Amino acid sequence: MPTYEYECKDCEHSFEKFQSMTEKRLEKCPQCGGILRRLIGKGTGIIFKGSGFYATDHRSSDYHKKVKEETGKAEKKEDKKPASESKSESKKKKKDEGKD
Repeated sequence: MPTYEYECKDCEHSFEKFQSMTEKRLEKCPQCGGILRRLIGKGTGIIFKGSGFYATDHRSSDYHKKVKEETGKAEKKEDKKPASESKSESKKKKKDEGKD
């Protein structure tokens, strides 16, 4: 349920009212009985629900370990390529393989 802000046009008394969206807006000032106007709200704060993403701004240490392991494996695979083969030759081979 939202919180609405009201202000009296006569006495300028302002207050907030926690009410359902389906309830009728308030019309009479609780202090002087004057006419109320509902103000445009400031908005609400964001509520984060879930596990941990709002408590820490980074990933877990397990995640970082897995990334290091995976990048290490990828580097090892690249190192196994023959040194005599140049980049342009390897690109050519990939293109030729794709034509079959």
